[in-house]
Amino acid sequence: MCTNYVPTRKDRLNAAFGVDFGRDDYVAEAWPGYLAPIIRASDARRTGDLAVFGLIPPWSRDGRNFRQCYNARVETVRDKPSFRQAWKQRHWCVIPADAFFEPSYESGRPVRWQIASADETPLAIAGIWEQWQAPEGRSVISFSMLTINADAHPVMNRFHAPGDEKRSVVLLTPEQITPWLDASHDEACAMLTLFSPERTTTAVAPRAPRRSRSAAPPHSTDREGQSDLLNFD
Repeated sequence: MCTNYVPTRKDRLNAAFGVDFGRDDYVAEAWPGYLAPIIRASDARRTGDLAVFGLIPPWSRDGRNFRQCYNARVETVRDKPSFRQAWKQRHWCVIPADAFFEPSYESGRPVRWQIASADETPLAIAGIWEQWQAPEGRSVISFSMLTINADAHPVMNRFHAPGDEKRSVVLLTPEQITPWLDASHDEACAMLTLFSPERTTTAVAPRAPRRSRSAAPPHSTDREGQSDLLNFD
């Protein structure tokens, strides 16, 4: 499962995805509950929004569902209560990422590795989004990454704990982005496949020492900056 990734910065996002994204007040590394950019379709054009990493279903009482709903399995997404409305309504999105991280246990202990694009362009991760109405009336957009079995994938089968099922995010090609955002259910399912291994590079990427949350300003681009929408703690 992907719990940690590098959101594409505003300048690269605009150039790579053809959206006019005006905000840059989001973290350098995203974790569930943090704000990060997504791309959606609206009136035959692409729009960029800041959204919470971790889908919050409409029926959520307190919005804390993001803690468990940051990844959606393609095999069950249409049936799971947390995701099925977003799937039914074809709430497709693209999650721009410069890299994502997974743990490898090849050394006998978990070591964080980075998976990035081989040509240094932003990755386009397939996702679903939802809109949640908080009790006090504010509207919150949130999203989940779609994941697929990767037991036989030469890159992604190196990650996750021994004995665990290997999973991978779905990486769209540049040519698939517009069709994905406009896809029917059948068309979407056809695009939910494993990516070509040649598209990515991998490298060991140990985490830097964690900063105190009190040291990070509300809109810090440090990876420990808390979401300014869902600061429940």
